[in-house]
Amino acid sequence: MEDDGKKKREIENLVRELNYHCYRYYVLDDPVISDEEYDRLYRRLKELEEETGYVLPDSPTRRVGAPPLQKFEKVKHRDPMLSLDNAFSHEEVLEFDRRVKRHLGTDNEIEYTVEPKYDGLAIELTYRDGILTTASTRGDGFEGENVTQNIMTIKSVPLAINGPDTPSLIDIRGEVYMNIEDFEALNNEREGRGEPAFANPRNAAAGSVRQLDPSITAARTLHLVCYGASAPGKIPFSSQTGLINWLKRKRFPIPLIVRLCRGIEEVIKALQEIEEKRETFPFEADGAVVKVNDFDLQRRLGVKTREPRWAIAYKFPAHQGTTRILEIIPSVGRTGAITPVAMLEPVRIGGVTVSRSTLHNWDEVERKDIRIGDTVVVERAGDVIPHVIKVITDRRTGNEKRVTPPEFCPACGSRVVRPEGEVVVRCQRLDCPAQVRERIKHFASRNGMDIEGLGEKNVELLYSEGLIRHFTDIYKLRKEDLVSLPRFAEKSAENLITAIGRSKNTTLARLLYALGIIHVGEYASKLLARNFKEIEDLYHVRPEAIERIPQMGEKIARSVSDFFSDEENLKTLDELRELGLRVTNPDFDDSGKEEGALDGLTFVITGTLPLPRKEVEGMISRNGGHPASSVSRKTDYLVAGENPGAKIEKARSLGVKVISFEDLQKMIKGGSR
Repeated sequence: MEDDGKKKREIENLVRELNYHCYRYYVLDDPVISDEEYDRLYRRLKELEEETGYVLPDSPTRRVGAPPLQKFEKVKHRDPMLSLDNAFSHEEVLEFDRRVKRHLGTDNEIEYTVEPKYDGLAIELTYRDGILTTASTRGDGFEGENVTQNIMTIKSVPLAINGPDTPSLIDIRGEVYMNIEDFEALNNEREGRGEPAFANPRNAAAGSVRQLDPSITAARTLHLVCYGASAPGKIPFSSQTGLINWLKRKRFPIPLIVRLCRGIEEVIKALQEIEEKRETFPFEADGAVVKVNDFDLQRRLGVKTREPRWAIAYKFPAHQGTTRILEIIPSVGRTGAITPVAMLEPVRIGGVTVSRSTLHNWDEVERKDIRIGDTVVVERAGDVIPHVIKVITDRRTGNEKRVTPPEFCPACGSRVVRPEGEVVVRCQRLDCPAQVRERIKHFASRNGMDIEGLGEKNVELLYSEGLIRHFTDIYKLRKEDLVSLPRFAEKSAENLITAIGRSKNTTLARLLYALGIIHVGEYASKLLARNFKEIEDLYHVRPEAIERIPQMGEKIARSVSDFFSDEENLKTLDELRELGLRVTNPDFDDSGKEEGALDGLTFVITGTLPLPRKEVEGMISRNGGHPASSVSRKTDYLVAGENPGAKIEKARSLGVKVISFEDLQKMIKGGSR
């Protein structure tokens, strides 16, 4: 027993020592022992663990050896993982600062942090009682995939954290990325084996993390950088710089540069510094992230539809390349919009081969005088679709051909229309095959109904064979319809029918996204599901009811209302139900909703109130009211605080009732209107 105790103590010492050396090597890039010495200690640890069966939660041996997974489980994020709004110029960064000050009601200089924006895969690490229990991808922001075994293979990821300032439950957020040198080496290996190369380091990192076999992930050189955290209880830091210092103490890898800036002018200087150093970074950085430093101010600023108001991503000038336009083709999207697409001589831009580029709309083609055969400058920034920014007219030969907007849809031949005030040329025929196919692809996509095996090629095949003309036809398919088709055998036909059957059990958020409602993406679908329990609750919904949801704007509200007021759309939903679709709504949340004392009433706020304006607007929304920004005849009440502005005069001229903040509180508590 005494010998066993000695071995356990040796294991504990070895784990502590090896984790320290991992931190020195993979995070600080400053090893203090040789690789041979590390390997010797590691072998001794493994030997002792096998002898005793005693394996600590943060043992380095737990980083490899997990069996392959059958599939990735879903993980719900405690707090949504939001995306960032973008700025492409210093003027837009200055406007961001003006917005922040306007929302906070201050003219004082704001303290910001500036960090490089790593081009990788967003990840969340959950530590419970100091032990890494779950690692998940961002997914749709609300729900991601469980990639714990894969993330544990990354040597810079701490498997455990400790100390009195460690919350019992905390989520750490960061980015998994691959250095450019490692990316090029990986692609060389893949090409040598006859495998397709990854498009860029971000795709390589994402593809490596999303492997069902952790040993494949372990074989690739991945890195982690951490820059965010959230916890349900008290956290030991109150600012971004405080968080970064805490992460550093806990041995998490932090951004290569973190600048604390007093005021937006210092932010601009920090952006210039990071941009100048960009080419020296070993990793891809497509910009820099500017954040309000103080967490209390972040909470007051809140979020809009899917981005925080307290942060912005400044995008560096894009990579550019010169090539020639071979053809300009009209492309029909699922909403009927017909956009011009340039087919290019393939050119490498920012590590990616580009062979096509959006030309946005036909007005843009005319304004830039873009012709078939032109030599052009093409720009690519991060994930933005490459686009033509300039025609090199000096290289024209006289053989270039002008293009004009199509008069007829290239997919169905019907005459196109151009709605007044829009730049979009649109096909309005509902049975247009291009639109139908795109809608079906969208419906079956991974973020929609998630029908595995019903990708682009199979949708094209089934459509051409006349088996599907609408997404409801998917649920009428039978195995015998498929087995005689090219690309299908007994097993693949059976798998697709099984996947279709599995998709009949879905969530309201997934269904809303799959329906392809204009302006309604994944995040808006989740917001709707949080606020409407059943899909029937959306039937004939009024725009005002959607606008009452914080972060929902007029454009989305009108689109949702129009969709659920269309009787043909409602018949389609009824048909899906008859075909066996079963919809649950785990996202519905009525915990923060009051009784609705302000149902149907519109409020405008002016002057200084006892609470921040956003909190008052939230109070109105939770009680069923609609906070608006300007006074009109539709306004029911103007809530006036100290030093009210011109809105009070306009309210009086329109006969709008003016009340105090105290009057508003009485209304919420059930007083008279």
